[in-house]
Amino acid sequence: MKTPRYNDAQIVAILKEANDGIAVPELCRKHGMSNATFYKWRAKYGGLDVSTISKLKSLEEELRRYKKMYAEAQFDADILKEVLAKK
Repeated sequence: MKTPRYNDAQIVAILKEANDGIAVPELCRKHGMSNATFYKWRAKYGGLDVSTISKLKSLEEELRRYKKMYAEAQFDADILKEVLAKK
C-alpha cells in the first residue's frame, strides 16, 4: 500500500491556504500535487480540523476491518451451505 505523502496537519494547512485566497493551480504547483488531489481533499476534508480528520481516518480503518471480517464470515457460511447441500 502506498504511504501518504501529506499528513493531516499539512492537508488542513493547504486547504486553509486555498480559503485565504491563493489560486488553486499556484497552490498545487507550490506543494507538488495535482489539481485533482486538491479537489478530492476539499470535498472530503473541507471545513474539518486536524483532530476530526484523524478520527475520520481511524473510523474508516475500523470500517474496513469490519467489512473484511463480514466478507470472511459470509464466505465461510457459503462453504458450509455447499457442504451441507452435498450430503
